[in-house]
Amino acid sequence: MYWNRIEASWSQFKGSVKDRWARLSDEQLLRINGSRDLLLETIGASYDVTAEEAEKEVTEWQRFQKLKPRGAATPSPSPEPAP
Repeated sequence: MYWNRIEASWSQFKGSVKDRWARLSDEQLLRINGSRDLLLETIGASYDVTAEEAEKEVTEWQRFQKLKPRGAATPSPSPEPAP
């Protein structure tokens, strides 16, 4: 997923970020406001990791994020085919 989609929908992703990096405070998440650079910097400072390690972690987290299209309903399961 491209970061610009995460940035534009930051309020939807804050919970997932908080789940992954629990040391980040709500105030830090508000300040980050979707900025990848600020997220990397804050993770580095909060977890005492290098910029490269923070980059690796965020890139991995980013790969697993999903964003539902706006207005899309959750599809109902397909009926099982008759035997």
